[in-house]
Amino acid sequence: MPSPEQNAATVHRYLELVAKGAPDEVAALYASDATVEDPVGGEVHIGRQAIRGFYANIENVKGSTEIYTLRALGHEVAFFWKLSLDFGGSGMSIDIISTMSFDEDAQITSMKAYWGPENVTTT
Repeated sequence: MPSPEQNAATVHRYLELVAKGAPDEVAALYASDATVEDPVGGEVHIGRQAIRGFYANIENVKGSTEIYTLRALGHEVAFFWKLSLDFGGSGMSIDIISTMSFDEDAQITSMKAYWGPENVTTT
């Protein structure tokens, strides 16, 4: 079983890749049968191919991420963070609380993102 520190390192890598707009690399962090629910209450993306399709929405978009706080315990991580996206002339920021679970190979098995319209700021 990976350590909480290894899982936290995967979260940091995830945020780095999301900021780069690299959907293939983000999807590679997930187990083959993983799930993504972003935002919670929306569509659940099941499997690496569907997850890659979800992250294709930010492919080649200029972005940045900032972690406000992160808690890694056992095979779970919860973190409060900001995603800022620049669409070239306009942009947006989202404050998000995310949770991730990890398998014995330190791959993400599930991710849930808690945010709604009230957490979005446009620029």
